[in-house]
Amino acid sequence: MMELRPVGVGGVLAVLGNAIRSETGAQVAALREAVEHAHICGLEETVPAYASLLVKYDPFLTDYDALCGTLRALERQLSASPVTEGKIVEIPVCYGGAYGEDLPFVARHAGMTEREVVALHSGQPYRIYMLGFLPGFPYLGGLDERLHTPRLSTPRTRIPAGSVGIGGKQTGVYPMESPGGWQLIGRTPLTLFAPGEPLPYAAGDRIRFVPIDEGEFERIQKREEAKRHGA
Repeated sequence: MMELRPVGVGGVLAVLGNAIRSETGAQVAALREAVEHAHICGLEETVPAYASLLVKYDPFLTDYDALCGTLRALERQLSASPVTEGKIVEIPVCYGGAYGEDLPFVARHAGMTEREVVALHSGQPYRIYMLGFLPGFPYLGGLDERLHTPRLSTPRTRIPAGSVGIGGKQTGVYPMESPGGWQLIGRTPLTLFAPGEPLPYAAGDRIRFVPIDEGEFERIQKREEAKRHGA
């Protein structure tokens, strides 16, 4: 059952679980969508996390009790219907080599070949639980336990935009250049974040990584550059 907690004077935290689980993530995504489409007076923002949803509101337009009542009603509606899956967003990735220098280490740690790691990593979609750390950085669930790999002991000061990595029990993709300590196994040529442009995915969607070779990487990269320059 959903637990509701006050957050300051303008927030309600809807807690749907206490663990990172795909089913809970789907419930959070469904509740967020229901809230966004409920035309709630005073609604300012929704912020999803692994097992909760923060609902921010204007206390001059609504109050905690009223919003809690609305959230309870939405919960009852959702419990009576199956939870729908978010859309699948395919992200092409060139694995290994100059694009994923830590792939050999990940393979050794897993006791696999590099090809087996790529096949396993790209073999299933990953649910986006939330976005954070960087604009558009997706926190993904569902990484196969065999690919769980420790973070770097010393983080890199610069990770190229589009880098795909593994950090502990998670995998993700860096939408912009950033420091970071994840093991880099590949890179996408897609521009995932651009100021003023919508992201290609949202919390609740799923990402599928699609292996490509260097030639395809360069072709997509040139296409992305042409788009950025309005060609």
